[in-house]
Amino acid sequence: MFLPKYPDSPTPPPAHTHTPTETASVRRSLPSVSIDQKTVVALVVGGVVLTALLAAVAVTAISVAVAAVVLRAMLRDHRR
Repeated sequence: MFLPKYPDSPTPPPAHTHTPTETASVRRSLPSVSIDQKTVVALVVGGVVLTALLAAVAVTAISVAVAAVVLRAMLRDHRR
C-alpha cells in the first residue's frame, strides 16, 4: 500500500509581532480639597433652603389646582 507523504508544515510566523514598550505610568493626583466646618454648614443651609423652596412650590401648585377645580365647579353651577 502506498501512503501519501505530507510535507512538514510549521506554523507560520504571526503577522503582527507584539513588542511591549515600557510606558511610564501616569498618575494624576486630584487637587486636595479642604473641607472645613464653614463648608459643611453652607452646604446644609443651602440644602435646607432648596428643600423649603421646593415644598413651597409644591404647596402653591396644589392650592392653585384646588382653586381651579372650585372655580370651575362654581362657574358650571352658575351657568345652569
